[in-house]
Amino acid sequence: MTTPSTFVLKFSCPDQRGIVAAVSTFLAERACNITSSQQFDDLDTGQFFMRVTFRGEGTDTLDSLTTAFGPIGARFDMDWQLHDAARRTRTLLMVSKFGHCLNDLLYRLSIGALPIEVPAIVSNHREMQPLAEAAGIPFVHLPVTRDTKAQAEAQLRDVFAEHDCDLIVLARYMQVLSDAMCRDFSGRVINIHHSFLPSFKGAKPYHQAHARGVKLIGATAHYVTADLDEGPIIEQQVTRVDHTQSPADLVSAGRDVESLVLARAVRWHAEHRILLNGKTTVVFS
Repeated sequence: MTTPSTFVLKFSCPDQRGIVAAVSTFLAERACNITSSQQFDDLDTGQFFMRVTFRGEGTDTLDSLTTAFGPIGARFDMDWQLHDAARRTRTLLMVSKFGHCLNDLLYRLSIGALPIEVPAIVSNHREMQPLAEAAGIPFVHLPVTRDTKAQAEAQLRDVFAEHDCDLIVLARYMQVLSDAMCRDFSGRVINIHHSFLPSFKGAKPYHQAHARGVKLIGATAHYVTADLDEGPIIEQQVTRVDHTQSPADLVSAGRDVESLVLARAVRWHAEHRILLNGKTTVVFS
């Protein structure tokens, strides 16, 4: 007996009567069984958001369901996506010299805790090449200077296309992407940074925070936009620190929080739980 396929439908649209009824009726008429449903009505913007997972009990495929749902999407002016839940998100990981986030993602990948595939790891340095090779993942060295930035980004686009990737994760990749890159890959690039921004910019932010006696440190995962470190936030977390801890202690605590927050953001994206809402996000966790 063939196991029924599971699909994920997510969408946003102007709020109006009949949206849920139309979606439910469509699935029922095609012998699909809803397994979970989450929705949110943003009263401030008048937008409605919904995520539905369902089993295709009939003979429908992703393509046939996508074609059939088109008129409903058009009727309600939806921004919608339909995914096969079994397909893993093909993710290009990018890193510079700090490997804690990369190492954490690779470990979670190895134990099946992330629904992604990693066809390549890209870096502007070679320090993380042994880590990539140990994981059996191709390592692509793309050095970047002020004069070669445009050329490096063109190569990055080629790598993304060559490996048929869906997502880029900046796992402590310390280069700023161009406005064109941010625009062309909107909603498909996730970054992680410490939550001190904009208070402690530049070199050694944890040392700066220590000098100011901060009591909370944390991390923010967000989608990349042309506004540096100001894209739609996906996940954040903080941890308490105190006067007894050294700058090195803060760096260590920061590594842990950054790794956890980035992993959550990547998993939620790969599970199609995130919908953009202007400059913010709706996350059906």
